[in-house]
Amino acid sequence: MTMISSPNNPKIKQLRLLMEKSRLRRETGLFVIEGVRELEIALKGGYKIKELFLCPDIMPDQEKEAWLREQSSMAEELDSGLYGKLAYRGTTEGVLAVMHGKDIKPAEVHLRDPALVIVLESVEKPGNLGAILRTADASGAGAVLICDPLTDLYNPNTIRASLGCIFSVPTLACSSEEAYQWLSRQGIQVVAATCQATTWYHECDYRKPTALVMGSESDGLSLFWREKANHEIKIPMKGIIDSLNVSAATAILCYEALRQRNR
Repeated sequence: MTMISSPNNPKIKQLRLLMEKSRLRRETGLFVIEGVRELEIALKGGYKIKELFLCPDIMPDQEKEAWLREQSSMAEELDSGLYGKLAYRGTTEGVLAVMHGKDIKPAEVHLRDPALVIVLESVEKPGNLGAILRTADASGAGAVLICDPLTDLYNPNTIRASLGCIFSVPTLACSSEEAYQWLSRQGIQVVAATCQATTWYHECDYRKPTALVMGSESDGLSLFWREKANHEIKIPMKGIIDSLNVSAATAILCYEALRQRNR
C-alpha cells in the first residue's frame, strides 16, 4: 500500500469534497463510507468500492490482518494524523471508502408478502432519514421511498445515523406520483399519518400490504398524499405540541404493523 499523509493529495481533496458537497455526490454518483460495519453492510448489499483508505495504526488487531490481506491490492494507507482530520468519529476502525452509488428504480424492488413500505415526503434532516432507515431494517420494511427529497440519500449524517441500514433496505428517491403509481400496481394500501386524522393509529389494519406515508416535520403531508390515502391515522398527543419527530412517529407505526402481523 502507498502511504498518504498530506491533506493536499488529490485523492484526499476529492474524498473531503464528497463528504461535504451533496452536489458533487449527485453529479458523480459517488459517496463516502466511514467504518468497518457500514462498509461490510454496503458490500453485502452489492455496492462497489471505488477507492479504499485504511489507517492500520488504529485498526483493531483482529480485523487488521484480514482487511490488509483481502483489500491490500486496492487500498491506500493513511497516517493516523490525516485520518483523524477526515473521520467524523474516532471509533470507525480506521476505514474510509469512496463508493459507487445505486440508482434503484421501483420496478427493481421485490417485496415480501405482506409488504411494509415506508414513504417519506420531502424529508429534510439527514439524521432523521438515517434513524428511519434503521427502524425500517429492524422492523422488516421492504423498501423506503423518498419522495421529492430535500437531502441526498448518501449524506454522511444519513449513513452514520442509519448504522449502515441505508445499504440493507432498498432505498430510492422518486416523485410522489411515481411512488403512488408503483404502490397502486402492487396493490398496497396507503396509510397517511396526519394531524387532521380522526382514526387512531392502532385502529388501522396493517396486516394487509401497507405503505406508511410520513410528511415533513415543518409542513406535514401534502394534499396529494392526503387525497390518495386509503386511510389517515394519527398518534395521540397529550402535551402542548401536535406532532412527534418524524423518525419517532415512523417507529411507532412500523412496530404497530409488526405487532399486528405477529398476533
